[in-house]
This record gives sequence, structure tokens and C-alpha cells, in this order.
Amino acid sequence: MAIDPDKLLNRDFGSVRETYSEKDCILYALGVGMGLDPLDENCLRFVYEDDLKVLPSQSVIMAHPGFWAKEEDTGIDWVRVLHAGQEVIFHNPIPTSGTVEATTRVTEVTDKGEKIGALINSERVVRDLSTGADICTLITTILARGNGGFGGQRKASSTKPDAIPTSDPDQVCELPTLPQQALIYRLSGDFNPLHASPSVAKNAGFKAPILHGLCTFGVMTHALVKTCCDYDPSRFVRMRLRFSAPVYPGETIRTEIWQDGNEIAFRCKSVEQNKIVINNGYLLIKD
Repeated sequence: MAIDPDKLLNRDFGSVRETYSEKDCILYALGVGMGLDPLDENCLRFVYEDDLKVLPSQSVIMAHPGFWAKEEDTGIDWVRVLHAGQEVIFHNPIPTSGTVEATTRVTEVTDKGEKIGALINSERVVRDLSTGADICTLITTILARGNGGFGGQRKASSTKPDAIPTSDPDQVCELPTLPQQALIYRLSGDFNPLHASPSVAKNAGFKAPILHGLCTFGVMTHALVKTCCDYDPSRFVRMRLRFSAPVYPGETIRTEIWQDGNEIAFRCKSVEQNKIVINNGYLLIKD
């Protein structure tokens, strides 16, 4: 299927304004597995409105433009789209409620060939309308597996992947996911049927609906905020990673962590598949 890279680079997404409440923050946290142990006071702070905290990974759903790759004007074979990479730069803590606004723009379209597909990078800045302050900048990479070979320039990504140490990890955190995890997570706004419909998943080449990459991202964020930040989400400064394989709901995600002062390298594995599902992870935290 052909895409027009110039059209994507100049596409007008409009602005998205979203008002959210503490209930939405709680639903998001439940969607990424918080609250499995309702007696864990650290986790309860993310799913109970008394002194509520917000997971840093909730940034990825704020003022989201929706599943725009499915819209006809993009020319993208949406069934074969995979989330390839994510970066978040945190400017201010995420409020527990409020109104935010963001504008999305495509920043890069790279032809990786017909067999691999097209890499499409987009960026959006989320702002708090009540204060005018930027909350975060989100840089997203998708792999449109059905859209390679459009004749564009083949080149390396504009950013090199962060290296993972060859030594044993300093710390390891294993967190389970529920069989119905994707069905809960989608209620926070990502209704791609790949994560709910067995027939759509089969047509895309999977044995069953897969977990949203950003749900895996949320489970991973829980592991990092628990292991490296003593459950203080305000310490996150910058985080980036690459998705390398899908997770199926019900699997256990093992986060391996290497820490050097305020800089952290990490990767995640599916315990059941014995496969790396998130790689080249980097996190910068405050003291």
C-alpha cells in the first residue's frame, strides 16, 4: 500500500483538548496493573483518591489524537501497524485532574523497504490550560509494516538506541499482567481492535489479541517508579525505549535495571515467552 510521506509530514491533526478527572487517573492505573494487591499502600496511592498520585506513563494518553493511522487519508495499512518506540520528556508533574491541550505533528517518515515497512515519527506537547505550562513532550515511533517500499530515502533513525550493559542487572522487578488487561487498558482511549478482537489479531499474524505496547510501557513504568524512585513519580525527568516484541495479556513482565547515579538503563522480558519485549531503555531521574 502506498503512502505519501510529504502528505504525512504536512498533515493537520488539529488540536486536541481533554478534560480528565481523578477517576480517569485511577482507571489508567488499573489498566496497567496497579491495585493487584489492594493492601499494598504504595500502589493504593495510584488507584484510590485519598492523596492520589499519577503514574508518569499516563502522559502518553493525554490529549491523544486517537488511532489516526486508521484514517483513510493517511494511506497506512493500519492492521499491520506496530508501536516501535516511545520517548517522554517531563516538564512538570502530571496533575490529578484538569484540562490539557496538545497538537500532534509528523516529524519524520523513513522507508525501511518493502519487507520491513515505514518508520513514522510524531511529536506532541501536552499543556495545562489552567496554567499554560507544558506538562510533557511525547515522541512516538510507529512501524507501518505494510507501507515500506514507497520510494523514500532509506536511512538510519535520527536517534541511536541507548546501549544496555552486558553485566548482570543491578535490580530485577517482575510484575504480572491479567488475562483481561488489554480490555481494561483500552478504556483509557486506545480502541485499536488488534487488542480486543481475536479475528483482527489473527489477520495481523498474531495467535490472539496482544497487549497494547503502551500498556506494557505502563507496567514497566510501575517497575521503575517502584524500584528506582520509591514510588515518587515526580522524580522522572526523561524516558525513552524501543518496543521489540508483543506481550500477550496474562504474561509476566520482568524489568531488568542497571543504575548509574541518576541514569538508568533497562529492558523488559516476557517471562513466559523468554523474549525481550522492551529494549534500549533509558531513564533520567531527579535526586
